[in-house]
Amino acid sequence: MNNHLTHQSSELSTLSPQWIDESEDGDDSQLFFVTSYSDFSSLAHGPRGSEAKQSLYVYRFNPADGSLVLVNIQGDPKTVMNPAFSRYHPQKNVVYTCTEDCMNNGKIFAYKMGADGTLEQFGDAVDAGGTSTCYLTIDREQKNMLAVNYWDSTLAVIPMDPMTGALEGPIKHMYDPKHGQKMLAAHGGCNHSNNDDSTIQMRQADPHSHALVLDPFVGTVAYVPDLGKDLIREFYYDSIEGKIGMEMNILPSGLCTGKPDGPRYFQFHPKFNIGYVVNELSSTIAVFEVDRKLLNEIHEASKYGEDMTRFKGRSTLRLVQSIATIPSAFPNLLNTCGRICVHKNGRFVVVSNRGHESITVYKVKMSGCKRGELTLVNHFHTRGECPRHFQFDNSGQYLLVANQDSDSIAVFNFNLSNGDLRYSGNEYRVPSPNFICCCPTRDDDTPTPPTPTEIQPVVVERESGNASDSDDSTMHASRIMRKNGEKQLMDELDKARAEIAQLKQMLEAK
Repeated sequence: MNNHLTHQSSELSTLSPQWIDESEDGDDSQLFFVTSYSDFSSLAHGPRGSEAKQSLYVYRFNPADGSLVLVNIQGDPKTVMNPAFSRYHPQKNVVYTCTEDCMNNGKIFAYKMGADGTLEQFGDAVDAGGTSTCYLTIDREQKNMLAVNYWDSTLAVIPMDPMTGALEGPIKHMYDPKHGQKMLAAHGGCNHSNNDDSTIQMRQADPHSHALVLDPFVGTVAYVPDLGKDLIREFYYDSIEGKIGMEMNILPSGLCTGKPDGPRYFQFHPKFNIGYVVNELSSTIAVFEVDRKLLNEIHEASKYGEDMTRFKGRSTLRLVQSIATIPSAFPNLLNTCGRICVHKNGRFVVVSNRGHESITVYKVKMSGCKRGELTLVNHFHTRGECPRHFQFDNSGQYLLVANQDSDSIAVFNFNLSNGDLRYSGNEYRVPSPNFICCCPTRDDDTPTPPTPTEIQPVVVERESGNASDSDDSTMHASRIMRKNGEKQLMDELDKARAEIAQLKQMLEAK
């Protein structure tokens, strides 16, 4: 399936060039933080690999040949049970991970990561406020962490210390899309690894939030894919109060064919006003055009404390394309999608297929009226089963794939010119790996970037494609320092203008 809709013209269709493709080096100091399932009985799906005796792994990466060296194993499976999503704070050398349990509230752990791969728990674990915690996002001010609980669909806002990255807890705001209604499905209910009609019916009996991504332009709108209801929910996020203030709009995550879509993750393009949603159940990618003008209007209204209800029913997204992730001859009921990622250079979109056991690569159209839309490059076997997650290294030239059900991580070379994947020959045994987080550690003698309170809002807050499934939640350290320099320049200009105005007044008085 490859359906196109017409783009609307927009004078704000691309980001300012100074914010594009300014990734930094640092490949030699990369560590990879890998998490594993340790208790299958607590999950809503049925992994077929091995339960991990310890749930946290740290590898050192060699950019010369794409090889990994295991430097640390820890994580008591009774304490850090089923960690399944992680986010790295690139300025603080802190990695966060959350636990997946469909019967008990998830926990969020923070660890200080040493350059040698050591992990030191940073404060107490924080309650995530809901079950099967599956996603973590840090707001642009780095004052709050937003957690998504898949099973009961709740969204939690947890305070952070912007100076240290510590989770200060407890939860200061909760949002429940069910509005207090009880779940229809029993805990677990069915094996989510299946994709037959009865499984889908059970999975879609209730709302199921699967991610929360803040818009990378103004940080005021939160996009939440709801796998249970085939919707993308658009929320107003009040960054000053640290709360999800209002559900502004909902829209379908696909073409409304009558078949389930199951939106899982949302990713923005680093250069264009385009967002991509991977639909887990229909094995499709939905491409949306982003209304920058409306985003700016929402942001301006929020700054001045205006009544935000006037934005109810207005969407910042418009569907422009839907494209399949698996070959047309392969049955959908045998596949569910995993991760989606936009390559840091903006030229490729990559998605994983669990069942087809493949990575699908698309080329992004970089010019013309269909800019941001996708064309298929090819499907590549992952040399394992159930590729739940994958991650690029910091250079974007290697792709690490977590094959959950075959207990392995496979490393591939990624061709930056044509998107081709080639097996590197590097493969590692890891029990039920479910998430790979790239952690380019910062040396202790690296100048500490300014605190977020010293930073003016930026046009876009892009990571280098190495933090997690959503690379628009925290700002890269070098971008912060660059923006701080620009702020100082603007302050000096404002001061000079004030002095000039004062001199004019003095001359007029004479």
